[in-house]
Amino acid sequence: MPTDHFAEFRAGYDFAFDDFQVQACRHLADGKGVLVAAPTGSGKTVVGEFACWLALAGGTKCFYTTPIKALSNQKYHDLVARHGADRVGLLTGDTSINSEAQLVVMTTEVLRNMIYARSDTLAGLSRVVMDEVHYLADRFRGAVWEEVILGLADSVQLVALSATVSNAEEFGEWLDEVRGEVEVVVSEERPVPLYQHVLVGRRLYDLFADGSAVNPELLRIAKEEARTVRDDSRRPRSHRMRGRIEAADRARDRAAPKSRLRPPRRDAAVEVLDQRGLLPAIFFIFSRQGCDMAVRQLLGSGLRLTSSAERKRLLEIAEQHAGWLDGEDRAALDWDTFIEALGRGIAAHHAGLLPTFKAIIEEGFVQGLIKVVFATETLALGINMPARTVVIEKMVKYNGETHAEITPGEFTQLTGRAGRRGIDVEGHAVVFWQPGLDPRALAGLASRRTYPLRSSFAPTYNMAVNLVGTVGRVRARALLEQSFAQFQTDRRVVALARRAQRDDERANELWAQAQCERGDFRQYAELREQIRELESELSRLRKRDRRAEVADSVLALEPGDVVWVPAGKHQGWAAVIETGTRQAPWPRVMTAARQIVGLGERDVNQPVRAVSRIRVPKKFDVHSAADRRALGNSLAARLESLGDRPPRMARPRPDEDLQAQIEVLRIEMRAHPCHDCPDREEHARIAEQALRLARDHGQQRARAQARSRSIASQFDRICAVLDSLGYLAGDQMTPAGAMLARIYNELDLVVAEAIRDGVLDDLNVPQLAAVLSTLVYETRPTAAGQLHRMPDRETEAAQSRVRAIWRRLGEVERDNRVDRSPPPDIGFAEAAYEWASGLSLALVLQRTQLPAGDFVRWVRQVVDLAGQIAQAPGVGVLTRTCRQLVAAMRRDIVAFDPDED
Repeated sequence: MPTDHFAEFRAGYDFAFDDFQVQACRHLADGKGVLVAAPTGSGKTVVGEFACWLALAGGTKCFYTTPIKALSNQKYHDLVARHGADRVGLLTGDTSINSEAQLVVMTTEVLRNMIYARSDTLAGLSRVVMDEVHYLADRFRGAVWEEVILGLADSVQLVALSATVSNAEEFGEWLDEVRGEVEVVVSEERPVPLYQHVLVGRRLYDLFADGSAVNPELLRIAKEEARTVRDDSRRPRSHRMRGRIEAADRARDRAAPKSRLRPPRRDAAVEVLDQRGLLPAIFFIFSRQGCDMAVRQLLGSGLRLTSSAERKRLLEIAEQHAGWLDGEDRAALDWDTFIEALGRGIAAHHAGLLPTFKAIIEEGFVQGLIKVVFATETLALGINMPARTVVIEKMVKYNGETHAEITPGEFTQLTGRAGRRGIDVEGHAVVFWQPGLDPRALAGLASRRTYPLRSSFAPTYNMAVNLVGTVGRVRARALLEQSFAQFQTDRRVVALARRAQRDDERANELWAQAQCERGDFRQYAELREQIRELESELSRLRKRDRRAEVADSVLALEPGDVVWVPAGKHQGWAAVIETGTRQAPWPRVMTAARQIVGLGERDVNQPVRAVSRIRVPKKFDVHSAADRRALGNSLAARLESLGDRPPRMARPRPDEDLQAQIEVLRIEMRAHPCHDCPDREEHARIAEQALRLARDHGQQRARAQARSRSIASQFDRICAVLDSLGYLAGDQMTPAGAMLARIYNELDLVVAEAIRDGVLDDLNVPQLAAVLSTLVYETRPTAAGQLHRMPDRETEAAQSRVRAIWRRLGEVERDNRVDRSPPPDIGFAEAAYEWASGLSLALVLQRTQLPAGDFVRWVRQVVDLAGQIAQAPGVGVLTRTCRQLVAAMRRDIVAFDPDED
């Protein structure tokens, strides 16, 4: 297509294009693919829109893919406004609008599924835009992007739009290798310049002074704080002297408060930003609860940031989106608090919010009506909500395992929201002063733009059956070897080899030091290491099952059961007085010391069982001394025959084969001549250093070569699992494999095996919803420690069978050296059951205490899985029940999508 078509396209916009936009569009006009890496808000989507324009002009199709549904909805509306509803479609899994249009916006998973299913919708496709392509680094969903890139027909022109990444050229080289003729266009210039600040008390300091130098005032404050801490640590420990010094401190504080060195108050921070003209602002708080608490704090302060006209408009937006909510639902969702904060120009934005609430906030913020949003970092990904100012309260966040400092890439992503193109002449990033903050380290973080793109690609069971069924095993293996993961690994092989040589030389020196005159100590040390690794694996297996076993045992107790409390300060015999409820599953008991207490997680750290019973009157009153005395006498009489030792419990043996291997190795270790060496532990200490070098090197190799050579070998191991279970037969996909090919789920193989075993066949709709929920739900880390149960005996029996399938598959996976799938999670089962039974939103939220946004998201996940099963071949009677489930659960708040209104 002649490049003068670009001039025609550009004439449709009322702003001048930046150089990178012009360059990228001309590459597209010349028939080449393109990777555009540019900062957030720089206008990368113009290049994607040109790809759409070229498709329309040439009478072909263009698919515009995004990582999340909200972004797909947003882009759909943008393209409809530009090209008309008759030429634009939308596909997001549970939404299908004009799917055969020339321009179709979709989530990346939808396109991946189309490719595997060889959908007719792919006919006439000439271009694919992959917006936010840096999502391929996401460890949960990233593989989908590489599946699409590798699976698209060679004739399809690829347009990849990415945030600024430090290895854009490397990614572009890979795209050029696997797609052919892909040009890389990089822009590191922000369209709106960004200025960095630190808020100390109520004073805003520039982070940099005179260009790149750190502000000396901030360095002085840090030094002053360090001296204060150091002086405090040197204080005398004498009680009298300490009292005198503390009194002097209080007097000094009254004369000269040190409040400026404390973290700023949120209401004070908002007032400072308002006075400096730096609103609207997004405050990033790495906690949902923290976001909600911040809104309540501002409400409590009486702060109001809107005019009466702005408040009126915000309330109109709220009613436009949520007018369908009835009074009961509004009460359950705390609508009054939400509206009160909204009217003042204040809101929270996080995954726990109802999608309708998020839509209200996003529209109000984009219109400049909402002045302050407290958000989790998920807002920084994809959603179009730029602000004049971004505030980061703390430079650490919980990553699911520990509290860690935010990375340069995360800092760049978060602050990238500051500065609205076409509105602001400059953007601002503000960091709260915190004890221990190092201005130099912050300056280094703010001045770096390190956001490396790392592949998260790994083959899955579903991917394997689809690829083998589509192109055969040999071609599928070769295709996986073209992944970005392998491409990156190949570049690290030389560095890995150099390090390996150094490690090997040091290890040989250590083995020489660990020589033993009685025998081969290296052989002995490796035996000990094998035992340690197998014992660790056995411990992991036990811990995975222990929580479910504890929950089952506690929830099976009845009043009158006499049990041994295994741990805690109430350890010993006790009689159950009251069993747990759904909200509080732990029982209340009378101990042998006649105390009435509620047990908790610390008391029951292993399964318990009733070994005897006593009678507990139905009208037993814990406040009645006579009732307590009578029950205590009954318990004491029963305990005379039980003794003062815990009963023998059958130890859980999650893997008898593993235990047997450990015993064999222990016998071999004790028989080794080095076992009786008097210097054994000294030799072992040195050998452990050599083994640690080997482990470290192995981990490096696992992170690098496991992405290349092991991607192919991992595919082979996955295929071996599928062969052994009858999903593959050589280069052919069996009928079971064809069913598995339509199940896109982290526990896809567990789902498929449950279907094949008929576990789900006899369940009604609510029961099926409960059991399917255990295959999609994942308990949030903050919810750890809560006990849950299945809703009834039928679902309990089905879940037991599902868990048995998971255990059985775990053995097959271990035998084939495939990472074990995560266990089913029953944490959403009751909510899914109740919603599928027709209970109201208010009642379900009241019973489960789930955030509304989480509830809607997980219900949609259950519905999505049921829809996949209903469309999979060979599922028999389950098809009908799954369709009934979809109809029953896709209602009211779940069916309503604010982005499609």
